[in-house]
Amino acid sequence: MILNETFPLASGVAIPKLGLGTWRISDDDVARVVRDAFQIGYRHIDTAQAYGNERGVGEAVCDSAAPRDELFVTTKLAAESKSYADAADRIDASLRTLGLDHIDLMLIHSPQPWAEFREGGHFFEGNLEAWRALEDAYRAGKLRAIGVSNFERADLDNLLDHGSVAPMVNQLLAHVGSTPFDLIDYSRSKGLLVQAYSPVAHGAALGNADLGRLADRYGVSIAQLCIRYCLQLGLLPLPKTATAAHMRENATVDFVISDTDMAALMTAKGSDYGEASAFPVFGKKRQVAGANEKD
Repeated sequence: MILNETFPLASGVAIPKLGLGTWRISDDDVARVVRDAFQIGYRHIDTAQAYGNERGVGEAVCDSAAPRDELFVTTKLAAESKSYADAADRIDASLRTLGLDHIDLMLIHSPQPWAEFREGGHFFEGNLEAWRALEDAYRAGKLRAIGVSNFERADLDNLLDHGSVAPMVNQLLAHVGSTPFDLIDYSRSKGLLVQAYSPVAHGAALGNADLGRLADRYGVSIAQLCIRYCLQLGLLPLPKTATAAHMRENATVDFVISDTDMAALMTAKGSDYGEASAFPVFGKKRQVAGANEKD
C-alpha cells in the first residue's frame, strides 16, 4: 500500500511517498481532517506558514496515537521572508505554533514574494539569507530536512553554489498537462526529491473528459489516475482533500498506467484552472474563496 512506502532523502531521512495537502483548510477544521488522515493511514502532512493552519495540524500530530517518529510534518517558510533574522524567527514561530520540538521538512515556499512571483526577480541574496537560517536550524536539530518550493534552475544554483547544505526537496506544481520535465530532471540531477503539489490540477482535472475516459478504462477515478501518474514519474504527490472518503480513494492507487498511456499523459495539453487561477502560484496574487475541494 502506498501509504506504507517511502522515498529516501539525501539526508537519510525517509519521507512517505504520498502526503496530504492542507492548503485552504481552515485552522479550525484542519485538526479533524488530519486526525481522519492518520486513522486512514496517512503519515505525511503538508502545511505552510501561509496556510494559517499550523496550529491545527500540530494539535492533530500531538494528539495522534502514532509515535512521533512515524509521522512526517512539512511546513514552509513564508515567501516574503528574505532575511536571516526574519527567517530564524519564523522557523521558531512554526515550532511554537505546531507545538513540536522538531519539524521533519521545512521549505522556502517561493524564491519570490508572492506579489512578485515569476516577474523576473530572483532574490538571490534574500534566499541565501533565508537558506542559512534553515541550515542553522537543521544543524541544531530543529529541522530533519530542508528544501525549497517553486525554485527554478537559477534559484537552485544559487543555493547549491553558495550554501553549505544542499536542498533535499523541490516542491513544484506538477500534474497531467503541466509537468516541468526539464526542471524535474535538473532537480534530480542535483540530488533533490521532487514533490508534486496540485497533482489534480487544483481540481481542474476532475472535469477533463479525456482523463475521465482513460480513468474509466482503468476502473479508477480521475484523481486516482492523476496521483498514479505522478508516482510513476517518481514524484511525491500531495493531493489536498478535507473528506475522509476522498483520502481513502487517493491512497488506493495500486494499479499501473501502461507505457502508452503514460506517454499520452506526459504530452497532454494544460488545464484551465478557472477560479483557482487566483492562487499565487497561478496568478501571482492573493487567494480567492471557493476553490475546488480536491487539489
